[in-house]
Amino acid sequence: MPRQAVTAGKKTGPDVCEIHYIDRERVQYVEKRMQANTVINNLAETFQVLGDPTRIKIIFALSQKELCVCDLAGLLGLSSSAVSHQLRVLRNMRLVKYRKEGRIAYYSLDDSHISRLFDEGLRHVKES
Repeated sequence: MPRQAVTAGKKTGPDVCEIHYIDRERVQYVEKRMQANTVINNLAETFQVLGDPTRIKIIFALSQKELCVCDLAGLLGLSSSAVSHQLRVLRNMRLVKYRKEGRIAYYSLDDSHISRLFDEGLRHVKES
């Protein structure tokens, strides 16, 4: 299907098209695959939660080994209370899970998706 021209605005620059075209076929292709707003919002929330350096350190630590709150607190130089709060946030977003062994709760990443997401993000920033 041919592209349809749309009048161009006055903005110019390397990241702005000077002449705008609508490729209906491409737009329809993407439109059919666009995720529901609830999915998009949930993903945005997940990335927002991952935007905190302390939570990133926790995710990194848990990507290496299952750890309890006290071990995480010692590793990060934080109080157990502060680490518990961050773990609660991560648990509510289904990024980490825990298992109880007696009175100790051991935390790990929720599943391999989290590990892959974290590894890809880490690889991306290390390339710069």
